[in-house]
Amino acid sequence: MATKKYTVTLPEELAEAIRAEVGPGGFSRYVTHAIERQREQDRLGELVDWMETEYGPVTDEELAAAEAERREIERAHAERARAERAAEQQEAGQAASRHHREAA
Repeated sequence: MATKKYTVTLPEELAEAIRAEVGPGGFSRYVTHAIERQREQDRLGELVDWMETEYGPVTDEELAAAEAERREIERAHAERARAERAAEQQEAGQAASRHHREAA
């Protein structure tokens, strides 16, 4: 993607804190990512506004159902990650055991 240099004004403390976190050369990448995320949020807000105009506001029951589904997805992902870590640890242990037997 082509780039172009722009001048923006930021609060000094914020800019320096970001620069300290991201190091040399990371500031533009950080700011670009932040702007991209804000654009995503803006587009999502527009979608919500359109959907509520088209279908009416989201009910408390619908929000509760969506939150329950989100929690279930997070639980499933965490469970899968734990299973993958356990499998990797088991494989590493088996490999170390084979190496130990072969060396003996």
